[in-house]
Formats: sequence, structure tokens, C-alpha cells
Amino acid sequence: MESPEIIKITVEVDINASVELVWACFNTPEHVVKWNAASDDWHTPKASNDLSVGGQFNNRMEAKDGSFGFDFIGVYSEVVENQKISYAIEDGRTVDIFFEVKGSGTHLKEIFVAETENSVELQKEGWQAILDNFKKYVENL
Repeated sequence: MESPEIIKITVEVDINASVELVWACFNTPEHVVKWNAASDDWHTPKASNDLSVGGQFNNRMEAKDGSFGFDFIGVYSEVVENQKISYAIEDGRTVDIFFEVKGSGTHLKEIFVAETENSVELQKEGWQAILDNFKKYVENL
């Protein structure tokens, strides 16, 4: 039996803020709960983060009407402050996040292995929407 092809999806955004601020807002639970949603009818009521190799994060994502929710959990395999984060999600898929100084701002890029339940387009749209929400949050601090 052939194993399914691994598809990697890239989403990225330019943020008008220092890499230090972007890093802090991306990784601090007090900030994560304020931006981590793909649409206005979702939110992240709870977040925890042990930002170290072998450490775990858990972002509780829920529909605001309470109809659905899940824990988005990952374990870090690489953490380079203000530069790169790599982690594996519970289902074994991997995510690499790059923080790059770009002029006076920051270029943030996420590359993740697609899951097989939803279309690549839908996954890309959802992850991009979260990044766009993150950009808006950071730039309005």
C-alpha cells in the first residue's frame, strides 16, 4: 500500500512591528487568546505554552456559540528565539514557523503539513486568516 503524498502548505504575512514584539505576541498565552481565530465566530478562551524543546503548547479553540471546540496541541522540536519554531501536532504533522526581520517590520512564514480531511485550499485559507488576524492584533497594540 502506498503512503499518501505529503503536501506542505505555506502561509505568510508582513507585520509592521519588531521581530521581538511579533515573537512575544505569537508565543505568550495572554496574547494568543486575543488573536488566535480564523473568523469572528471562533475564539481561543484558553492557551498555555512551554516554549522550549520538548515543551508543549495547548490552544483551546472553540466556536463562540459553544457548538464545537478542540484542543490544538503541539510539542516543540526546535526553538530559536526571534527566528524559528518547529513543532509536531498530536497527529504527527509538523509545522515550521520563521520570523524574519524585514526593514523595520517582520516577515512571518508558516509551513505546515496538510491534513487529509479538508481541501488544501480550505486549510490554507484558515491558517492564513489566523495569520491575518495576528497581524491586525499586533499592529493595533
